[in-house]
Amino acid sequence: MKTAFKLAYRNLIGAGLRTWLNVFVLSFSFVVIIWIKGVLVGWDYQAKTDMTNWEIGEGQYWNRNYDPYDPFTLADSHAPVPDQFREEIEKGDMEPLLLVQGTIYPRGRMQSVAVTGINPGQDIFLLPTHKLDTATDAVPAIIGALMARDLDLSKGDYFTLRWRDARGTFDAKEIVITDIFSSNVPSIETARIYIPMETLQEMTMLEGEATLLTYSDSEKERPEAEGWVHKSKAELTSSVDELIKTKTVGISVLYAVLLLLAMLAIFDTQVLSIFRRQKEIGTYIALGYTRREVVGLFTVEGAMHSLLAALVSAAYGLPFLAWQAKAGWTLPMDASEFGMAMAQTLYPVYSAGLVLSTILIVVVATTIVSYWPSRKIAKMNPTEALRGRIQ
Repeated sequence: MKTAFKLAYRNLIGAGLRTWLNVFVLSFSFVVIIWIKGVLVGWDYQAKTDMTNWEIGEGQYWNRNYDPYDPFTLADSHAPVPDQFREEIEKGDMEPLLLVQGTIYPRGRMQSVAVTGINPGQDIFLLPTHKLDTATDAVPAIIGALMARDLDLSKGDYFTLRWRDARGTFDAKEIVITDIFSSNVPSIETARIYIPMETLQEMTMLEGEATLLTYSDSEKERPEAEGWVHKSKAELTSSVDELIKTKTVGISVLYAVLLLLAMLAIFDTQVLSIFRRQKEIGTYIALGYTRREVVGLFTVEGAMHSLLAALVSAAYGLPFLAWQAKAGWTLPMDASEFGMAMAQTLYPVYSAGLVLSTILIVVVATTIVSYWPSRKIAKMNPTEALRGRIQ
């Protein structure tokens, strides 16, 4: 086997430009596949981190009537906070949220919104809720940058909010924007305003009630609560996993195209090499090599393209991948249009498993493609091969 590697290396180097063209194509496939996979892994990590920091914490309890995809359920999606969570709430490890359907009238227009009551002193989310602890002549509120842009609102603007209380009576108050925040989670910015929890409970006559309970301690075992449905972090981020899987399947087509181009080049090289080196093959057999050993020699020679490609890709790929991990890849379109947690700039995340699995797949594919045409050697007549003719 050692001799086979030496001969294969010598033959590859002796082939000159043809070898290096194949190696460059393979190395390009290495770098592109690792980079795209790294972007998807980075997107998955970044999306889950943003959702944790801005929207879901380490998990939530939902009121049993709450359905985030059905705004008509908001009228019944509230209940008193269970006593078993009182101590955790007092410590700041859990925050209740109250969601109420409302309508705002900015600049003479009408917009349905989800009015969210939240504790101004909370520290589970990155929301600037401390801006709600402001003395004003109206109800202080914070909104997301997406909503501010769509409705042409600015910090300090006043508008009217109308809602329906627990008795079904409509009421209205003036709201003032005390801050506008920007995040990578469109769902917390679109058609949603945040006001102090106690204020909203008083306005709706729902003192002590909530729609969601968000906690920050992921290690604690979560008990069941009557009338509430526990949602783990894995469940709340499952949509991200499903989207990443879908994108991975779609991008696999690109991987296949890149590998097919590289494999086609190596296959053609092997066929041409066997055709041109018939006398050499006959000489090997005359010197005592078995047909199996000669087939193995040409298979190793073809497979070594991938090993050389790994070295070449490391030469220019490592600096490129390291730069991308630091600078990130800025999307050519507004990430908010995707409607899910996605940063405008994605930072690839690479792991040893990702790199090794990519190298293994390419090496195995190259070996198979190299072996395929090499099987013809086993059918050669040594005498005819020495004469340079295939039987």
